[in-house]
Amino acid sequence: MMPCFIGIDVGTGSARAGIFDAHGNSLAAASRPIRTWRPEPLHAEQSSRDIWQAVCEAVKESLQIAGLAAEAIAGIGFDATCSLVVLDGEGRPVAVNSDGDDDRNIILWMDQRAQDEAEEINGSGSGVLDYVGGRISPEMETPKILWLSRHLPQTLDRARHFLDLADFLTFRATGSLTRSTCTLTCKWTYLAHEKRWDRDYFETIGLGVLAGNDFARIGSSVTAPGTPLANGLTEAAAAELGLIPGTAVGVGMIDAHAGAIGTLGAEGLAGDIGARLAYVFGTSACTLNVTAEPAFVPGVWGPYFEALLPGLWLNEGGQSAAGAAIDHLVLCHPFAPAAQLMSAEAGLSLTQWLESRAQGVLAEISSAEWVRGMHIVPEFIGNRAPFADPSARAIMAGLGMEADEASLVRLYIAGVLSIGYGLRQILEALAGKGVTIDSVVISGGAARSRLVRRLLADAANIDIGTVRTDEPVLLGAAMLGAMASGHAPSLQVAMKTMSRVDEIVSPSEPDRAAHARRFQSFSRLQAAYRDMRDH
Repeated sequence: MMPCFIGIDVGTGSARAGIFDAHGNSLAAASRPIRTWRPEPLHAEQSSRDIWQAVCEAVKESLQIAGLAAEAIAGIGFDATCSLVVLDGEGRPVAVNSDGDDDRNIILWMDQRAQDEAEEINGSGSGVLDYVGGRISPEMETPKILWLSRHLPQTLDRARHFLDLADFLTFRATGSLTRSTCTLTCKWTYLAHEKRWDRDYFETIGLGVLAGNDFARIGSSVTAPGTPLANGLTEAAAAELGLIPGTAVGVGMIDAHAGAIGTLGAEGLAGDIGARLAYVFGTSACTLNVTAEPAFVPGVWGPYFEALLPGLWLNEGGQSAAGAAIDHLVLCHPFAPAAQLMSAEAGLSLTQWLESRAQGVLAEISSAEWVRGMHIVPEFIGNRAPFADPSARAIMAGLGMEADEASLVRLYIAGVLSIGYGLRQILEALAGKGVTIDSVVISGGAARSRLVRRLLADAANIDIGTVRTDEPVLLGAAMLGAMASGHAPSLQVAMKTMSRVDEIVSPSEPDRAAHARRFQSFSRLQAAYRDMRDH
């Protein structure tokens, strides 16, 4: 029987499990919601117990849907958001909140409580900042731990393990505290190119306590994604998941990075992998590309050595809000309540309903012409790249008092184009440092829409490709399991054999000049707000 692999993806709102065969064909997928608490402004917390339970239920359901016995699963891979998990010495959860609720032991990636700590760290002049695009983000883990040390010192005293969520999942599955080069290099300031932590950095920012015992509390054993973890699934975890003890488990990675693994190496894509950029379009958006030599691009995180693939450097950009920005934008329109009723009657989400309306409009007129005079900068919760500016905010220009369906559809199209202009800005920042990208391979929920792909291609002025699977992030996680089990000798081989290109959408030639002008307006509006926001 052909071996099968399970990819497990823990996103912001759900835990998902997908089963794939050795050719990358999807056999089943299942999902369970996970809960987020928001006890204070800027705070967002989750529960490792809640997440693990959701993972177990999703895995069991996927096996049932596929009609497979547990023996058919040869390997498992995990990916997750870059959220901070806090555990005590017995592996039990420790509160990250003033309520003392231990069950809420995760600071979610989007939590912004550590903005002041991030700014202090950025003023330290530490050399590690060169490898995070010059500025650390409050989304990363050391600012969050520094916040805990100041506001919840009892948590720091009790905590014995600080883990990225993907590393918690492999710990929960296998008992191994080995961390991933992907998580530690991208979110913790681990210097993978030198295979070390920078002790001076932690002493300088006031977290020297983490350097003790060879940095055991944050990771003294670090290895590449997909590396098999000793002994595989524990008996306890296997029972909870409905799988066989000893099943191979690969070192995990960040969710967006799993999307890059599931897309960048697809069979049928032209050119070298270094000329491609993975674009994961979900609640937020993440851009990932690899280079043979380090590329230092201000405002783009990295360069990170071997955070994605052996021997290559990773640059990571993105937008703090993408799908979430579109959702918020359209809800600001006076016709939104009526549109929500109509979309519910049609059995669609609001954005799906708007997409269907937009398709009709754009069959008759170009996108640039339809949104002429309307400009959006969708930075509702800051700019991740290329400015690394968490204080940036959204701008809407050219709005009138229209309150009908047509004006809402126009706003939706302008919003999607604005996401494309943000992508174009990241591509230009990379090009300015000698990194030329010829094509973008997109994944994530919004990637399923051909209209969205066409709008992004026009706005960003670049080919947008997709792969055949509807679940490239789950597929990327499953590839980690294929490597861990030995059925794929490397991630590169898994990427080539388990992923295939589907469609490539190119920019509309007649609209290039119009979108170039609109991109200039986007950049001017963005710069104007930076100049005026403090007065």
